Amino acid sequence: MKLLKFLLRYFPPGIALEYQQGGNIKTKMIDLLDLTANTDVKALAESIKAAEPIITDGVTEQLVETLQKLQSKVCDGNFKRYYKYKTLQTHLLPLTNIAFDKLGKRCLTGSYDRTCKVWDIDSGTELLTLEGHKNVVYAVSFNNPKADKIMTGSFDKTANIWCSQTGHCLLSMWGHDAEVVVVQFSPTQNRVATASMDATAKIFHLGSGQELGTLKGHTAEVIALRYNNDGNEVITGAFDGTVSVWDTRTMQRTSVLTGHYEEISNCHYNFDCSLIASSSMDKTAKVWDARMNSCLATIRGHEDEVLDLSFDNKGKKLATASSDATVRVWDLSANFEQIAVMSGHREEVSKVCFSPNGHQLLTSSMDRTARLWSLETGCCVQTLNGHTDDVFSCAFSYTGDTIVTASKDNTCMIWR
Repeated sequence: MKLLKFLLRYFPPGIALEYQQGGNIKTKMIDLLDLTANTDVKALAESIKAAEPIITDGVTEQLVETLQKLQSKVCDGNFKRYYKYKTLQTHLLPLTNIAFDKLGKRCLTGSYDRTCKVWDIDSGTELLTLEGHKNVVYAVSFNNPKADKIMTGSFDKTANIWCSQTGHCLLSMWGHDAEVVVVQFSPTQNRVATASMDATAKIFHLGSGQELGTLKGHTAEVIALRYNNDGNEVITGAFDGTVSVWDTRTMQRTSVLTGHYEEISNCHYNFDCSLIASSSMDKTAKVWDARMNSCLATIRGHEDEVLDLSFDNKGKKLATASSDATVRVWDLSANFEQIAVMSGHREEVSKVCFSPNGHQLLTSSMDRTARLWSLETGCCVQTLNGHTDDVFSCAFSYTGDTIVTASKDNTCMIWR
């Protein structure tokens, strides 16, 4: 085996060893979730070297420099103010969803005008218009990290795969009996998943568009779907109040997470897929052990429906957003205690996400604003003003230097 180079993963922190073995190039990931500003980088390098025989004395200095670079990026707690960089006059009819590519260079917008558009973030120019759906384009996604393909899900009951460079439609996937509202690329396999208001999810082959299986079992609309890290499992959340766990190799349901008594609004895996979190209209969120499929905690405190939730990149904290106009943050490593309440929005908070380094939260609200919050103080550190209608979605780029907000005023704003 011969070490070729070190690769950095900023969020969550880690390094990869790229090496050659028998003519093949392979990669081994080393998670460094506990890296802090106080970490002794030289001691960390020595411990990594002791565990990895492929790392020799000759590259130890390079390893230290790599870890120092990672530490300075990940542990930069300085708050950066964002300025309005561009306003994208995106569609003639309302927007439905947005998505970034991995590098934060391009953005997708779906719309009631039946198209998906691809935007260049740096210039604010429209790169492509993906036309072909016969109804609302509701779900949009890149196949990150390559981002050479785009998937769209539509109220016309189909999902399409497109070339992200040419805008050419590569294939259409049929089979749902109602609107397609979620689309996801498998992280490791040549497969995609869709979820629909027909109470099912489906798995398709990315190359041929052939349906490989239908995930049946929910008794109401499926509105959330996530793959785990190896692509062998998906979770689905539905209006029947349950989260289902499915084996994508057998297409069988392996578990049903029950306990919510109203509709599920979202569900997520944490970083290493050891936890599942679900949010519900019953004013609670729940955290589940993904291995045992048991409920670890029911999170109470919101006075109205919990509309969205988000894990931080290390999977140690959970943020919940509610119709009660607040966002709350919970410490998953300390008895699920509430560690912050973000109050300041005047109307319901529809979306919440952590900054890549985990120091801040971004929220969007029906009060026509998005806000940035300090996790340390719980205070609003910046209000992103300018939209003239509900801000229904927001997202950070991978490195955290760009934010996109999407509004019912048919515009997206880019903040740098």
